[in-house]
Amino acid sequence: MLAWTCPAPLRDESRIVMGHGGGGALSAELVERVFAPAFGGPALSATTDAAALELGGARLAFSTDSFVVRPLFFPGGSIGDLAVNGTVNDLAMSGARAAYLSCGFILEEGVETDVVVRVANALGAAARTAGVEVVTGDTKVVEAGHGDGVYINTSGIGLIPHGVDLRPQRVVPGDVVIVSGPIGLHGVAIMSVREGLEFGVEIESDCAALGGLVEAMLAVTPDLHVLRDPTRGGLAASLNEIATASGTGVVLQERAVPVPAPVASACAMLGLDPMYVANEGKLVAFVPREHADAVLAAMRAHPLGAGATIIGETVEAHPGMVVARTGLGGTRVVDMPLGEQLPRIC
Repeated sequence: MLAWTCPAPLRDESRIVMGHGGGGALSAELVERVFAPAFGGPALSATTDAAALELGGARLAFSTDSFVVRPLFFPGGSIGDLAVNGTVNDLAMSGARAAYLSCGFILEEGVETDVVVRVANALGAAARTAGVEVVTGDTKVVEAGHGDGVYINTSGIGLIPHGVDLRPQRVVPGDVVIVSGPIGLHGVAIMSVREGLEFGVEIESDCAALGGLVEAMLAVTPDLHVLRDPTRGGLAASLNEIATASGTGVVLQERAVPVPAPVASACAMLGLDPMYVANEGKLVAFVPREHADAVLAAMRAHPLGAGATIIGETVEAHPGMVVARTGLGGTRVVDMPLGEQLPRIC
């Protein structure tokens, strides 16, 4: 029997539940009702993956993320890779090339030193691959039984190029929606290791740093409207967030969404929807129609965008709602997830 946690608790829950960390509606409510009123400020209200800030005449992107994935090592990566790539990608979604990272380790008493060494080496190697430098950090140790060996927090900064303005409020009806490649790989890879499941073929996480892919896209035109990496809550959560913030509707062609056969089989077996499964090396782009073909070609010419495809468009109808046209000619609503189908995936 699999020891899974219910990902969809009641919304009037008086205590924090796992769903509050799932990147869906519960996460959004926690931010809107608790953190935003407490912190305030126009930069925070943008609700983007990285804050775009003016400082000393430069436009900086600044982001922070915490990683509590279990297990620490999985096919295609580790918590160390995630700690770098997750923050680098958040910066890239604002158009910035990451420059520097901070790194905080929270270690559980009793964790093997060799495990910490492996994680640190993986983090350092991922930073070098991404072209970013870890320049400061912190270490804390918690009592045995109060953690899962290693938790990591990384924060990062980078410069946003002149003329780049990526935010959901720029999306307009008629924009083309492009996804950079097959979805669902990370979440299914984590689940397969965590639960000891076999699907006939090893599924590897797509964990990767997307800065170079974004640079290739911006080289075509700086006039991209918004980018988002669909991590917690998957593609569905990202699309709903953008639709809500922009006040437009999104129409997907369901058959155009690239779902690898092993992911589709695993999700069918377990009753999951690939649209809600996390990714760690993919992005979704909302691009003006006149630039869509050129941007798509540039993405496909990059190793991390070889599987890029157009999956839909934005419309005036049903603002704030995402719908998918099915292969049978009908439509279905692709709603915002309440919590997370697979907890602890990043």
